[in-house]
Amino acid sequence: MRLKATSAGTLVGVATSVTEVTDQPNVYGERLAECCTSPMTGFYRTGCCETGGDDHGVHTVCAVMTDEFLAFSKSVGNDLSTPMPQYGFPGLKAGDHWCLCASRWQEAFEAGHAPKVNLKATHLHTLEFVNLSDLERFAV
Repeated sequence: MRLKATSAGTLVGVATSVTEVTDQPNVYGERLAECCTSPMTGFYRTGCCETGGDDHGVHTVCAVMTDEFLAFSKSVGNDLSTPMPQYGFPGLKAGDHWCLCASRWQEAFEAGHAPKVNLKATHLHTLEFVNLSDLERFAV
């Protein structure tokens, strides 16, 4: 664990390895599995969709990107496909796994553009925003 300063200047603990975050639960109450490390995903950029008090977007859904979802996301103001090197963000492409905001997945679901999800790598907190039965319909 290392300390990181937030934009407000407070210090928060940030996991430095996957093993430090795997005690958080997935949607089945089991240990949260890794989502992806290439590209490195997760609010804390550990490869897992863990969450904490400073993750206001609730980046907890381990989603498999599709061209359809990436186009939808861009059309509603969340461009995930364009690289942003100043932030170390490579841009996503179809087949990449990424920790999405739970509300973004729900929005895509309601619009008919939801991507597939890895439920073993999707955090339990997601169920405060999304029905498990809906997620299970899109499980990989």
